[in-house]
Amino acid sequence: MFFEYSDNREKIPDIVSHTKLPDFWNGKRYYSLDAYLKHTYGEKMYKLSLNGGMTCPNRDGTLGKRGCIFCSAGGSGDFAAPASLSISDQIETAKRNISSKVSCNKYIAYFQAFTNTYAPVSYLRKIFMEAITNPDIAILSIATRPDCLDSDVISLLSELNEIKPVWIELGLQTIHPKTSNFIRSGFSLSDFESSVFALHNSGIKVIAHVILGLPNETPDMMLDSVSYLGKLSIFGIKLQLLHILKGTDLCTYYEKHPFPVFTLTEYCDIIAACLELLPPQMVIHRITGDGPKNLLVAPLWSGNKKQVLNQIQKNLKEKNTWQGRLFNN
Repeated sequence: MFFEYSDNREKIPDIVSHTKLPDFWNGKRYYSLDAYLKHTYGEKMYKLSLNGGMTCPNRDGTLGKRGCIFCSAGGSGDFAAPASLSISDQIETAKRNISSKVSCNKYIAYFQAFTNTYAPVSYLRKIFMEAITNPDIAILSIATRPDCLDSDVISLLSELNEIKPVWIELGLQTIHPKTSNFIRSGFSLSDFESSVFALHNSGIKVIAHVILGLPNETPDMMLDSVSYLGKLSIFGIKLQLLHILKGTDLCTYYEKHPFPVFTLTEYCDIIAACLELLPPQMVIHRITGDGPKNLLVAPLWSGNKKQVLNQIQKNLKEKNTWQGRLFNN
């Protein structure tokens, strides 16, 4: 299923010229989340990682008990506040924690840990309303699985979207069934497509996650996943470097069956190739990954996020390429 996506608030050029990239890309060769926020809302925003206290069907025995192979104990919410705190207290705690590092007036409430629609709708309504009605929150972003979005949940999300923008983040990771089975995702590509279709019809923006560097995937396989998403007309994408963390099943596998991980140079090259295939209006929400340094096993160079981002931008300039250069819808 492929759909048209439009947002009349934004003026996106049909063709991006390397001689004059769009001004709202803020000097980069891709449409970053920071550029989108400044272009659309006129200011910088920061994500506040929140914990709704939920689990996952891949952990509670419904589909499995160990989660995806790369999943850490925090369920991708390693930077989130304790679930024992109320959502309002988590927001205030997160704001205090970043106050010395960033300066902004509005925030994105990001429900990140585990599967954040895997609970009764009454509970979801309570915690999401508590976040979205906070005057400092401009956007509600929710990470979940494509198989945990039934019609009642979609209806709630649509209702919330009338109050403030709601973004749904779906961890696709790969379009290849063999890899999907290996990482124990527990859902199919058709599950993903059905959820994207339902969310799209409800006017809710979708952000898809792809992991680059999964075991046994070739660069061409990774580019196939990215190209597929580029043609889905979704709002945004997260290009996530595979990083191996202590305490995960992936780490155990890596120790027993070492597989090659990207060098910094190789990663910059695959990112350039990915960006070329994506439409120029798609927002790049992430272009690398930075797991907790005390848990990071490989690749160790990924711990220096600023260096990685600078090297990616430098590589794009040296190659004289940009997001959308090879995109053909």
